[in-house]
Amino acid sequence: MSREDKEAQEDELLALASIYSEDEFKRSETASGGEICVCLDLPPNFSVTIKGDCASNEYMGSFEGIVSFLPPVILNFELPPGYPSTEPPAFTLSCKWLSPSQLASLCQRLDDLWEEYAGGVVLFAWMQFFKEETLDYLKINSPYEIPVCEFGSHSTNNNNGETYDTCCATGSAQAEIWDKRAIQDVESVSALIECILDFNEAQLKKCFDSKSYMCNICFSEKLGSECTHFKDCQHIYCNVCLKDYYTVQIRDGQVQALNCPEPKCSSVATPAQVKLLVGVKLFSRYDRLLLQSSLDLMADVLYCPRPSCQTAVVLEPGGTMGICSNCHYAFCTLCKMAYHAVAYCNVTPVKLILVRDEYLEADEAGKKLLEKRYGKNVIIKAIEMKSSEWLNTNTKQCPSCRASVQKVDGCNKMCCARCKQNFCWLCFSVLSKEDPYQHFHNPSSGCYNQL
Repeated sequence: MSREDKEAQEDELLALASIYSEDEFKRSETASGGEICVCLDLPPNFSVTIKGDCASNEYMGSFEGIVSFLPPVILNFELPPGYPSTEPPAFTLSCKWLSPSQLASLCQRLDDLWEEYAGGVVLFAWMQFFKEETLDYLKINSPYEIPVCEFGSHSTNNNNGETYDTCCATGSAQAEIWDKRAIQDVESVSALIECILDFNEAQLKKCFDSKSYMCNICFSEKLGSECTHFKDCQHIYCNVCLKDYYTVQIRDGQVQALNCPEPKCSSVATPAQVKLLVGVKLFSRYDRLLLQSSLDLMADVLYCPRPSCQTAVVLEPGGTMGICSNCHYAFCTLCKMAYHAVAYCNVTPVKLILVRDEYLEADEAGKKLLEKRYGKNVIIKAIEMKSSEWLNTNTKQCPSCRASVQKVDGCNKMCCARCKQNFCWLCFSVLSKEDPYQHFHNPSSGCYNQL
């Protein structure tokens, strides 16, 4: 290697390292070379479509959506001793979403640029080409359908006995000859889709973290790395305010209310966002309460009635017996007591009041269900108990025939509608038929002057 070539190589590598970040340019530590990663600038609302229709299920998959970033084009290069005076850089070009034919076309363009810069350094020109001209050079516009190949190379021989790598593009049965420096380094369509989505998400997060946003709770401007972004509603709040807000909610057991703090906004924080904000210990309480509240809403899930167990039990459709998987307790799913087969549920006086109220408020289907659960006799008893309560509160019994008598208005001299007996409403004394008012005029009577 001549001294001029060595100095030119060193100067070029140092210049690239000073111009570009480590994400874009990495210099090799063991050889005169390195790696260039170029993330192409996509136009706004760039639509991407991937259709996997290869014969093998391993390659099946499809995607259609808007992306802001696509995985980078990666150029691995090594500078030979004769660079830049006589020899071009040795390189390979790889990308996950460009087809081998597109990569081969780019390789040819790099060769053409080397010819244009013959005798001079060319790496910077290559990087500028990737950044500014790749999309136009390959005629890539939105909406763009990413060409899908049956991943993995296949060897074929031509008439001259030379060996080439081939790739069977979707919709084409003809094998084409690719440049061996062009590498589409992805295993399957599903892996390609996952890679594109993950990279797009990571780059969006990187952009978000580097910008500043105003928190509408503390009214402070903070970096995105210190904020939480609700994607459904696009509202942004600082992590300190959200942590305090969610901590209070979780400690109060309001795990279903971890919404965006914006008034009237229904966006909900994801479990990953909650865990990042409140920490592992409080998140475990949130996770447990959230699971419990979800189980409470499931009609086919009950908890074991034993206070020391309380394990969730999944019920069989149409059955009335639950068996706890933890303590093996068999219980009636209706009354929560020990399973009693076809016998009616045992009803306590307190439960009887609840059954009565539930029955009176239920529709026809609900009433039939309650009659099946407790038996008609229990339901009649419960309804009669309702009548008894009303009678005890609003009536008194006739001292002669024990019939219930209600006083609506008037004096305290009452006459039973059944036996026609006159009696005092205050002391239940039987009054004489000849002069029933004497009882209220007699000074020695306890009801004197209380007619």
